[in-house]
Amino acid sequence: MSETPQVRRAVVIDYSSAWVQRGAEIGAQLMELLAPHALRVDHIGSTAIPGMAAKDVLDIQVSVADLDRAAEAFDAPLAGLGLTRWPYERDHVPAGRNDNPARWAKRLWSRRGHPDGNVNLHVRLRGSPNERLALLFRDWFRAHPELAPAYGRFKRVLAEAVPDLDTYTDVKDPVVDLLVELGESWAARTGWRP
Repeated sequence: MSETPQVRRAVVIDYSSAWVQRGAEIGAQLMELLAPHALRVDHIGSTAIPGMAAKDVLDIQVSVADLDRAAEAFDAPLAGLGLTRWPYERDHVPAGRNDNPARWAKRLWSRRGHPDGNVNLHVRLRGSPNERLALLFRDWFRAHPELAPAYGRFKRVLAEAVPDLDTYTDVKDPVVDLLVELGESWAARTGWRP
């Protein structure tokens, strides 16, 4: 008899101030471990936004000059930190953008159930649209903290309403696309740069 595959669900919890410290610690560790290929390491995503409810998974972005060379160099040291490479090699291209999907390339490592915490490690090309979008999303929400509770509630309701993590992501992506458009207007108005 074959086993039934375990369904992974999104679980959104209240904001934890510990996320900032954990993000800084793993960021410093990765910068040291992945040099000279790591040009920049940033804590991104909802856990990097004060007051934002989120899944208890830190999103960390490492910016590099060459994805293939970095992936080759990163596999062994990241395995030592409990991070496993995933086959996802491209980000979602936001609605309304006519970009070549190849411009949204990335490499992804992940760990779950580790004593040092859950992590998604996104490795993206420096100057790419997906590197910029991750930083814009974080910085726009940080500049508009009054919006974090509403987006957090949306994610919590969505996580409870859908059967699995893939559906959660598929439904959330268009909402993120809309928020990024607001972020783009803010970036143009304020002169924001990554």
